[in-house]
Amino acid sequence: MLLKDFISGAVRGLEPLYGPQEAKSIVLMLCEACLGTKGYVHVIEPGYEIASGKQPELDAAMRRLLSGEPVQYVLGHAWFAGFTFMVDSSVLIPRPETEMLYRMALETLNMKMMLKGASGRRAGRVLDLCTGSGCLAWSLALSCPGAEVIGIDISAGALRTAGSQDFGGLLEDTGAVRPVFVQADVLSLAEAGSLPETVVRSGPFDILVSNPPYVRESEKARMRKNVLDFEPAVALFVPDADPLEFYRAIAVWARLALADDGACFVEINEEFGPQTASLFLEAGFRNVGVIMDLCGKNRFVKFTK
Repeated sequence: MLLKDFISGAVRGLEPLYGPQEAKSIVLMLCEACLGTKGYVHVIEPGYEIASGKQPELDAAMRRLLSGEPVQYVLGHAWFAGFTFMVDSSVLIPRPETEMLYRMALETLNMKMMLKGASGRRAGRVLDLCTGSGCLAWSLALSCPGAEVIGIDISAGALRTAGSQDFGGLLEDTGAVRPVFVQADVLSLAEAGSLPETVVRSGPFDILVSNPPYVRESEKARMRKNVLDFEPAVALFVPDADPLEFYRAIAVWARLALADDGACFVEINEEFGPQTASLFLEAGFRNVGVIMDLCGKNRFVKFTK
C-alpha cells in the first residue's frame, strides 16, 4: 500500500473521534513510530510504498486507535518536558499543561539547591504526591542533578510504571539521583496525620509538587471517550460532594513534610482556583497564589510554608 493512501484512509477513520487536524497528527505520529517516516514523506514521495511486513503492525495499531484508545498507549510512550516516558493504562498520559507545573517547581528547586550548595547543606529534596507515571518526579530529578526525589502513589500499577522508566543512561551522564517511589494512600495518611517512614526519614522537603485527581464525577459528560474509557479513573475523579479532598490532604502533607520556607506547587480544577487558594490560606501557608495556564485558565496554586 502507498503511504499516502494509508494516511488518507486512516485520517478519515479517526476524524469522527478527533477532528481532521488532530486525526492527521495522530496518524503521522503512528507512521513515524512504526515506519520511521517524517510527516512530509507522503507529500514529497507520493510513490512511497509501505513494506509488506509493516502493514499488519499498522493495521493492528489502527484497530486500537479506532476503538478510541489514546495513541500514547498504542505506541507505549508519551513525551513530557523533553523526556520520553513509558505509559500504559495504569497511568494518566502526561498533559502539556503539567509541564508548566514542572517548570515552576524546577525554577524554585534550582534556586534552593544553589543556596544550599553555597552553604554546604544537603541537596534539594522533592516530594511528588500522586506521582502516576513519575513524569514530574523523573523530570525534576533529571533536570536537577543531585536532587533527592520521592514519588507517592496509591496505585501499585502506576508505581511499577514509574519505577520502570528507562533513564539509566541519563542518570549516568548527568549524575542525577534515581527517584524513590513509595506506595501510600495520600488521603488516609493525611486523615491520620502520619506519613510513611521513608518520607519522614528523607525530609524535610524543599519542594512539594502534585497533580492529584481533581475532575468532578459530574464532569464526565464533557470528557472524550479516549479519556473516559482508557485512562485510570482513580487518577482522575473526585466526588462532587468533596472536590477539594486531595488539596486538604496536601495541606496536611505540606505541614508535616515541608521545610520552613519550603514551596508547594499543585495543579487544580479550573473551576476552583479561589477556593483552593483559600483552603491553603486558612491552613496557615504564606505567599498563596493562583496561576493561570497558557489558555488563561486557573490551573495551578502555589504557596510557601
